[in-house]
Amino acid sequence: MLSTFEFAIHPYPGAGLVDLLILWAITYVVLMAIYFGLGLVFDGLNRQHPERRIQSRPQKNQIAMEMRTSVIALVSISFYVSFGLFAQAKGWTMAPLELSWWSGPLMLAISLMLYDTWFYWGHRLMHTKMFYRWHSHHHRSIVPSPWANNSDTQVGAFVEQFYWVVLPFILPIPPEIIIAHKIFDQVTGIAGHAGHEYFAAPSNRSPFPLLCTTFHDQHHGHFNYNYANTFSWWDRVMGTIHPKYDEVVERFEQMPPPTVPPRRSADGQKTGGLSPGE
Repeated sequence: MLSTFEFAIHPYPGAGLVDLLILWAITYVVLMAIYFGLGLVFDGLNRQHPERRIQSRPQKNQIAMEMRTSVIALVSISFYVSFGLFAQAKGWTMAPLELSWWSGPLMLAISLMLYDTWFYWGHRLMHTKMFYRWHSHHHRSIVPSPWANNSDTQVGAFVEQFYWVVLPFILPIPPEIIIAHKIFDQVTGIAGHAGHEYFAAPSNRSPFPLLCTTFHDQHHGHFNYNYANTFSWWDRVMGTIHPKYDEVVERFEQMPPPTVPPRRSADGQKTGGLSPGE
């Protein structure tokens, strides 16, 4: 009999509905563990480093709402991931390449670019007048927190996350890489909603395509900018990059590393002043 871990990666071809439900439950537990585990890590870091805050405006009383809707949205998100893996194991999709030193990195790179394209255009669709009513809930978090990553409606989750069902039908991607990509997406999504900048670096601004937390934070704060998920290519090409994104990232680069305790005033209070993100 397959172990739980082996089954999660390689559902056998004879698997049935019960096996799909088990895989769905395993996926949900893993994504929930990442959500709460990493959320607590960033929540603790944020309390220790108010000087890394991106926006100076206060957060609303939103944490309970973000957690509640995230727990619900992750039910459908975990189903999309598990069904993609299940369909692949059943032979309904393209036959995956055998995992190797070259197929793994290649398929991951292609999937990252495909998903960024899917996310950018799906995200822009959700900002149209017709669809925004199903995305407005996510934007109730104007100043995002680590708990806001999966805080969305079922329609919003479908538009942005159904990629995990489609992926094995269009790419011969090994199941291990599907899992690795989704874990990466969950981790970077939580980091992207942290509300505090810990990852600013030259590689996160022009001419490089990578992103840091400031990118998506500006989307929440300014609404019509920075729609992409992993890279800045689409926003730069389509003219939707926030005009001060690179400047703000560079300002955060000049701050002391977050491992250095923040300065304290004479009365022992941490000092911050105006956020570099403003």
